Amino acid sequence: MKAEAIDLYTASVDPLDKAVETVKKLNLRFPVAYGLDPEKISETFGAFYEEEKKFLQPTNFLIGPDNKILRGTYSTGSIGRFTARDVINIVKFLKSDQKKSFHLKDGNLEVR
Repeated sequence: MKAEAIDLYTASVDPLDKAVETVKKLNLRFPVAYGLDPEKISETFGAFYEEEKKFLQPTNFLIGPDNKILRGTYSTGSIGRFTARDVINIVKFLKSDQKKSFHLKDGNLEVR
């Protein structure tokens, strides 16, 4: 992540003790917010909230330098979350894509 100048942050509905346990278990090296209200998070970000189980499914956002959301994922189960490799590949793609421009010439689309 450092090679691509990517900062990583996470937010959790877990209480402090559970968040600390997760940070230690996974050896996390980035900021972890904790104690968030799952219903408010669901309302604010559109994350899938299972009322019966009181469980908030993960929601991931890739935010650009201008603070705009570039990509997002909304999970409704255990599949569909960003991986570190996904984020790095998306960032590399976006960086390369920014160097290109599209031009219409004689009815044909050119990429420069």
